[in-house]
Amino acid sequence: MHVFPTFDHRIGAEFRKELNRRVDEFLRSRGRHATLSLHFKAVVLFAAYLVPLGLMLFLPMPVWVQMGLWTTMGLAMAGIGMNVMHDANHGSWSNNPKVNRLYGASIYLLAGLPLNWKIQHNYLHHQFTNLHGLDEDVEVNGVLRLHKSEKRRWFHRFQHVYAPALYSLLTLNWALLKDFNKLLKYRKLGLLKKFKAHTGVEMAKLVLAKVFYFGLFLVLPIAFSPQSAGWLILGFVVMHLVAGLVLSIVFQLAHILEEVDMPHWEGNSELDNEWMIHQLQTTANFSEGHPLITWYTGGLNHQIEHHLFPHVSHAHYPAIAPLVRKTAEEFGLPYRSVPRFRGALANHFRTLWVLGNQAA
Repeated sequence: MHVFPTFDHRIGAEFRKELNRRVDEFLRSRGRHATLSLHFKAVVLFAAYLVPLGLMLFLPMPVWVQMGLWTTMGLAMAGIGMNVMHDANHGSWSNNPKVNRLYGASIYLLAGLPLNWKIQHNYLHHQFTNLHGLDEDVEVNGVLRLHKSEKRRWFHRFQHVYAPALYSLLTLNWALLKDFNKLLKYRKLGLLKKFKAHTGVEMAKLVLAKVFYFGLFLVLPIAFSPQSAGWLILGFVVMHLVAGLVLSIVFQLAHILEEVDMPHWEGNSELDNEWMIHQLQTTANFSEGHPLITWYTGGLNHQIEHHLFPHVSHAHYPAIAPLVRKTAEEFGLPYRSVPRFRGALANHFRTLWVLGNQAA
C-alpha cells in the first residue's frame, strides 16, 4: 500500500485559526451551501445539455445546426461539471448527503465515475496540490511538461503550441480509457481500500456507467435520429473537444502560472508546510470581478477560496474572497490573482514555454 505524506499543522496554526474564525463568522448568517440561484442555474445547464440531444433525435436539420447544438452541449457539459457535479461531490451543494449524492450522480451524464473523481480530485489534487508525484493533474504521461520537476523532452519546446489540442482531449480520454486505468491504479495504491470501496463493485459500476453514457449520447441518436451516423459521431467528438478544452483551461489558469509554486515531494512522510499555506502557494485566482466567468465556471476562477474551503458552495466565494485576501496579507502570505482572463491565459502559455524550454 502506498504511503501518503501528511502536513505539519504546527506551522501557520494562527493563520489557519484566524481565517477559519472569520469565514465561519461571515457565513453563519448566509449559510454554506447552494442558494436558490444555483438550483436555477443547474436547470439551465441541464436543459442546454439535454434539450439539443432531444431535438436531434426527432428533427431533421442542416449539418451546421447539428454542430451548433453539439457545441452548445459541450459548453453545457463543462458547465455541469464545474457547477453541479463539482460542488455536489465536494459535499458543498447541500447539508443533506443524499442531495449531494443525487446531484453528484450527474457525473454519469458526463461519462465519469464518482469514486474515481473523488480520489483523483478531492483527495490527490486538493490534498497535495501541485506536488509532483502526488497531484495527477500536473502529470500528463510526459506529453506535456506541466511541472518543473518533470523530465524535459525535446518536443516540450513546442508545447505552448500543441497544448490546446491535447487539452481538448480531456473528457474524451476520460470517457474512453482513463477511468478504467485510474480505477486499477487506485486499487494498487490502496486508495480503494482507503475509500472503503470494492474493486469488483466499482468496476461493474464503471462498465454500466459507460454503457449508459455511450448508449444515451451515441447509440440512441445513431439508431433513431434522422441525422446521418457520420455527422452524429463527429458532433459527439466536437462536444467532447469543446468540454475538454474549457475544463482544461479553467484548471490550468488556477495552477500552472508563472507565480504559482510547483513543489516537489521528496518521499518524506511529513511535508514541511501547513495545508492552508500550501494551498495559497500553489493556487491562483483569475477574473475575480467578471460575473459571467464566475457564473459559468462555478466560481472556479476563485480557486483560492475553493481550495481553502472546498465544502463551501461556490455561490459564496466572491463574498469571502476579500476576507481571505486580507487575512493572507496580514500574515505575510501570498494571494495571487490575475485580474483579466486574457492576462491569465497569456501567463499560462508563457509558463508552458518556460517549462518546455528550461531544464529542471
